[in-house]
Amino acid sequence: MDPGTVRPGEQVTVSAPDVDCNPAYGQGAKIEVSLTDAAGREIFKKTGPMNNDGGFTFSFEVPSGMKPGKAGVTAMPYRLDWCDDTGRNNRLKRQGAGDPGLARTSCVIPVVPLMIRPAK
Repeated sequence: MDPGTVRPGEQVTVSAPDVDCNPAYGQGAKIEVSLTDAAGREIFKKTGPMNNDGGFTFSFEVPSGMKPGKAGVTAMPYRLDWCDDTGRNNRLKRQGAGDPGLARTSCVIPVVPLMIRPAK
């Protein structure tokens, strides 16, 4: 996420590179980005494009009424992701001998802190 400190009305860009674990999100995949304020209230939730390998870049403007303090930004695949701490993929069937296997993942929702400074 860049930048990590902003004022209301300024732009924030959230991005992630492609991953190499073959998530196979497919065409039309989306990322869902949400912003919560210092009290944990959701300010907005929006979607944007994500590629088959999970890479995305999403920019948003911090709402003008946002109060100063520590906010949080979350980005998750929209209606697509599987999350199974056992390592089983709930969306894809194993393809046989050529299957590279699956890596276990955590189901903890990633929240990146965003500091909101007072408006000018």
